[in-house]
Amino acid sequence: MELAASSPRHVILASTSPRRRELLATLHIPFEVVPSKADEAVPSEWAPEQVVLELALRKAKAVHAALDSESRNAVIIGSDTIVVLDGQVLGKPKNEGEAASMLRALQGRSHQVLTAVACIDAGTGRAEAEYRRTIVTMRPAAEEEIAAYARTGEGLDKAGAYAIQGLGAIFVTGIEGCYFNVVGLPLSLLSEMLGRFGIPVLK
Repeated sequence: MELAASSPRHVILASTSPRRRELLATLHIPFEVVPSKADEAVPSEWAPEQVVLELALRKAKAVHAALDSESRNAVIIGSDTIVVLDGQVLGKPKNEGEAASMLRALQGRSHQVLTAVACIDAGTGRAEAEYRRTIVTMRPAAEEEIAAYARTGEGLDKAGAYAIQGLGAIFVTGIEGCYFNVVGLPLSLLSEMLGRFGIPVLK
């Protein structure tokens, strides 16, 4: 559990992502991490916006359903990030070869990163979900660079097969929108939502 300044309500992060955990810790509110075992399968015809909102909500709902009565004062946070290129959702690569294939598709172009945040009041069941969109532009990359980066394994658990906060930053020439959205948790959006659930970040 990450502890900082006192908060009137308890926060639960429905994610095992170390990136989301680190970002949430920067808000200096106490929270605990409870892994979500939500099913992430969605219909192929769904729009990217529908996909990311549904998955964020689904993660939060899965944790909410498993809570005991002592956690009724909690607010549960679920989040999901997807990469979208030409209207197609790029998820996490299954292996090094698929990671390299995704990077080839992204290099020399701009793509969208959508991250959704869902908050659920454990006591009342009230839920909200919103998303932010960021445009990321990558430089053209040599095949040797793509293969070498894929071999690092850094992008294997990342949507789009790269980590902007890691070595993957060498491919990024510009972003339009929230940087933290690309990392995996848009802090400005999250702070607004937490405020509406009775957890002001700045008092």
